[in-house]
Amino acid sequence: MTEFANYTKILLSALLSNPRAQDVIAKKIEILQSVYDFHNIAPVSTLFIGFNPAILATKGKVSVTAVDKTVTDYLTAQNVQYTYVDYNSLAADRYNKAFDSVVGFDEFFTFADSDLAQQEAIATICAVTNQVVISTVKDYKNQDFKDKEFSVPALIRNSGENKIFLEFHDWNLKDRSSWTTTSYEIDNPAIGTVVHGPFARRTMYFKQLAKFSTDAGAVHFQVHKNLMYKSLIKKNYEHVISIIFE
Repeated sequence: MTEFANYTKILLSALLSNPRAQDVIAKKIEILQSVYDFHNIAPVSTLFIGFNPAILATKGKVSVTAVDKTVTDYLTAQNVQYTYVDYNSLAADRYNKAFDSVVGFDEFFTFADSDLAQQEAIATICAVTNQVVISTVKDYKNQDFKDKEFSVPALIRNSGENKIFLEFHDWNLKDRSSWTTTSYEIDNPAIGTVVHGPFARRTMYFKQLAKFSTDAGAVHFQVHKNLMYKSLIKKNYEHVISIIFE
């Protein structure tokens, strides 16, 4: 999942630029706790897929995967006690049901270049999860056409300096389920623009994710209607979903 690792390191850049970083961290923790309370579970071990601000305040045994050295260096500098797990090693039997909770925000399951890759990612994550997978997904079935090509840009103001995040989605004209995302990180003129991507993506519908996760051993699939997630780098809301295994 090199692409997802490269994508979520943009979130770290956004967090470091945000003057209200602690509020951001608290909000992400609140989302996770709401899911845990809903299902009446208390995970002891958590695996984060990609960078998530909640890593900085999660208690218990924390592991991270699908992140690059920029993220691991930052976590180490912040004295976060974590274990790095190579994503490609998750399919090994040694990680079977190894994590009570697995968290993959920012539409992790859409970062794939084929249906088979999506199914394999879901099967891999389900295999290592003991209690719950928590992820986010947009409602692609009811997505307005005008919202398809661009995410709603996000602006971070910090001591007179502005940072803008803009995402462009280039849809495949032959395969309506496929597109690539390119993210632009725009600083003050003296610094310029950093381009991230393009990243291969595929739609993931609620029923599709429910079927794939059930096929992989899940016993319950929940779309939390009153719980929404918003990334640091766009203003679109994503639905929070949980997949239960006990």
